[in-house]
Amino acid sequence: MTDETAAPAEKHVFQADVARLLHLMVHSIYSERDIFLRELISNAADACEKLRYEANSDSALTQDGEAFSIKVALDPEAGTLSVIDNGVGMNRDELNSALGTIANSGTRAFLEKMKVAENSPNAAELIGQFGIGFYSAFMVADRVVVETRRAGEETAWRWTSDGKGDYEVSPLPLGEAPARGSRVILHLNEESKEAYTKPYTIERLISEHSSAVATPIDLVEKPGEEPRRIGEGAALWAKNKSEITPEQYKDFYQNLSGQFDEPALTIHWKAEGRAEYTVLAFVPGSRPFDLFDPSRKGKAKLYSRRVLISKDADLLPGYLRFMRLVVDSPDLPLNVSRELVQQNAVYAAIKKGVANRLLQELTKLAENEPDKFDEVWKHFGAVLKEGLYEDPERRDALLKMARFATTEKPEGGRSLTDYVANLRPNQTAIYYIAGDGAERIAASPQLEGFRARGVEVLLLSDPVDAFWASSATGFDGKPFKSITQGSADIKDIEVTDESQKKDENPEASAKFVAAAKGVLESVVEDVRVSDRLSTSPACLIAPEFGLDLRLQQILASHGQAPDKAKPVLEINPAHPLVKALEARTGDQALFEDAVWLLFDEARLMDGEQPHDSSAFAARLIRVLGKAAGAQS
Repeated sequence: MTDETAAPAEKHVFQADVARLLHLMVHSIYSERDIFLRELISNAADACEKLRYEANSDSALTQDGEAFSIKVALDPEAGTLSVIDNGVGMNRDELNSALGTIANSGTRAFLEKMKVAENSPNAAELIGQFGIGFYSAFMVADRVVVETRRAGEETAWRWTSDGKGDYEVSPLPLGEAPARGSRVILHLNEESKEAYTKPYTIERLISEHSSAVATPIDLVEKPGEEPRRIGEGAALWAKNKSEITPEQYKDFYQNLSGQFDEPALTIHWKAEGRAEYTVLAFVPGSRPFDLFDPSRKGKAKLYSRRVLISKDADLLPGYLRFMRLVVDSPDLPLNVSRELVQQNAVYAAIKKGVANRLLQELTKLAENEPDKFDEVWKHFGAVLKEGLYEDPERRDALLKMARFATTEKPEGGRSLTDYVANLRPNQTAIYYIAGDGAERIAASPQLEGFRARGVEVLLLSDPVDAFWASSATGFDGKPFKSITQGSADIKDIEVTDESQKKDENPEASAKFVAAAKGVLESVVEDVRVSDRLSTSPACLIAPEFGLDLRLQQILASHGQAPDKAKPVLEINPAHPLVKALEARTGDQALFEDAVWLLFDEARLMDGEQPHDSSAFAARLIRVLGKAAGAQS
């Protein structure tokens, strides 16, 4: 026995207030107790990586030829959980440095900074400077023992602490020590013994948090049993794309998403620059059941060096929430909670880069494989269009890929590029109508004049359409214009359907409009002759300035409508009913009833109730009565 191994055990005092530090970890750093296993496995994996690196210059360190591995060993009877690696190990000085001086700070200044940072937006930057993952073990253990031997050295050491203020380092007989590496033994506290000595619990935690670390992981369910491999030590996203088969991508997607369909699109890339990260992303082949969940959260797993930081990271804008992906960056700190990671500057850069690249890939799919993209849009177009309202910075990219139902293509799939390429002579805008259901709005009377002129109109039937269309500036230099708001501005577009050309009497129409305006002045802003009607007698239009009719309806249904602006009633002077009324302006009672009925009929066509249901019924009976009397 050497003089070193014969030396008595030495006691040392921690260079920080451990009780205070553990409190900080529980309440400020770690979100859940389960995280301790992730931290210990991460440390074990780092030890293996360090030895692999050192062996490049000193092959004697791994001359035994033993493959790198991590074992998690359970002993339900003794109430212990051990994490064992055959990595680089530690000597006495390294033990004191790594485990004796908490976070390598060595002073109370560490705790003072932590105290200041607890409620600071810069806490993540501070916490990330300190290596404190190991001490998460004290959240579940009354006592922690570390038995370790530095690779290439002939001495071994045992570190022991109850986490209450001091620790002990003593020589460890080589017969009890690992050949190389470390053995971390947690003597679990009473509230943790049952949970963390159950094999299925440990396997679940490893699968969820550490299955992608670069070192294989084995589970020993009880003393004397053979190890069982539960982690292969290979992350699919870390491999070259050329090494991965479509079937492997599919299997990974199904495991990641919990769905059994095939991905519609697989996107795999590595980014370098301000932040280094790897992304493996999938567009599902069918709608996830929670696509319209009110929380609108995505399903992104965030890793740092193949160790899970968060299984539901806020990496994607809400309108890309249907995508399933993993992101792995060596530049992100491990030993902080998901909340603090998300305040990290590198995280912000990754978040922006990931969203931009995913939109580029979707645009590329739309351009190169339109049939395939049409299926993606069919499932997720309503969600992607949320970005047209929420993300002005990326609006142009989203508009370029967007697909619509139109009067020319009511089944959908029409791009704005194709729309603009087929503008009619003298057409200066991209026209749209918003409402409930493409079929219903396709029957709207406001469309008649546009159809007569061969002008294509977008049929927008998703709730978000009324919001983005009213705020979007345009596409390819052409503004968006609602056909249910303001003037139609289509007089200069030639009518292509000769049967729709109007036979008008301007003087009679002017007289009718003036009389109708007097009848309806309490409920409409104006009455005017319409350019957009050809077969219906009347329709309602929102004023030039203010909210579109559909947007007013949506806001009203959510109790958020401002003071509702009076609509404009447009009449079709060529319609037989209007012509007949023009000749009956002298019968004041009949004229007033008929004008009110025209107004209420226009409301019904827009999905609204009559202005006054009782008055509507009474007027209808009076007019029908007169019609019946005239026939008799």
